[in-house]
Amino acid sequence: MNSLNAITEASMTNIFSDCHRELQERYEARALADRTVQAIVHAEFTEQDIAFISERDFFFLSTVDPNGSPTVSYKGGDPGFVRVESNTLVFPSFDGNGMFLSMGNISHNPKVGLLFIDFERPRRLRVQGVASLVEGPNSVPGAQFLVQVRPEQIFVNCPRYVHKYQRVETSRYVPKEDGTAPLAEWKRLEVVHDVLTPQDQAAARSEGFLTLEEYNDKVEKGEG
Repeated sequence: MNSLNAITEASMTNIFSDCHRELQERYEARALADRTVQAIVHAEFTEQDIAFISERDFFFLSTVDPNGSPTVSYKGGDPGFVRVESNTLVFPSFDGNGMFLSMGNISHNPKVGLLFIDFERPRRLRVQGVASLVEGPNSVPGAQFLVQVRPEQIFVNCPRYVHKYQRVETSRYVPKEDGTAPLAEWKRLEVVHDVLTPQDQAAARSEGFLTLEEYNDKVEKGEG
């Protein structure tokens, strides 16, 4: 058995279980599935993978909670906010709603899936791997901490069902070079005011409170 075959068989063992094989057999797709793994699945980022990731300004992150329920979240930033270092993918965790659903899931179950999409070409890249939280001081302005992902399977998906969209503008909430960012509009709701940080409470008082109706109107206008 040569090394290429060993890698291929290991990849298929990690990707396919009995539930997948059952459907592959039912729809006569097992040979195609195996050939697809042989052709596209790899465990180390290629130069093309790295270039594609470095151009992206968002991705979707899939995690699993302690009850076994999956969740998917959107992560956005400036192009290049996700980087690859020594075959490890690194991205920042910016300020959110305080629930830490994805990050808490990672601390319990490190298995993650990431989906990068370019809607303009179109193209997409999937990364399955093991994540860890890196807390403490870091080099990314505005980041609460960093997340590292060690890849297990990396592969490009067929883009044929990806609808083509044009990028309009960067979100104004992406932290600037000094780490500052505008106050989230929902933090101006009085219902959450008493549980905000003192810094956010002061900013909310300065900008003025919003009613729920006013906030919803901003969201409908794309100003949320």
